[in-house]
Amino acid sequence: MPTPHSISRPAIASRPGRLRAAALASAVAVAVVALTGCAGLEYREDICSSGEYPVIAVGDTGSACVSDGEEPPAGYTRYPEGKVPQQVDDKWDVYWRTHTLDKDGNIIDAPDAG
Repeated sequence: MPTPHSISRPAIASRPGRLRAAALASAVAVAVVALTGCAGLEYREDICSSGEYPVIAVGDTGSACVSDGEEPPAGYTRYPEGKVPQQVDDKWDVYWRTHTLDKDGNIIDAPDAG
């Protein structure tokens, strides 16, 4: 008949090994995140779908997407060259939240930005 010590001993003996394995797995996970910076997990949403380009509302911060080969609808215009937002929250998407174009194509502060 086993004694109480012989029954509890295997359970106690296996815990340090399990703890070491868990600690090692955690350390590896932390190292992977630290080394990659989660760069592989970042998702950036495009402003427009493939086959479209973004346009901005004249005198406002509104925007739309227009099919390639089509002109912007009334009240909208193309963004200035080199200042076209490509992805949500990129440099130009953020910029155009507080700026717009007037009817002459000049960049101005958005009416509600101030």
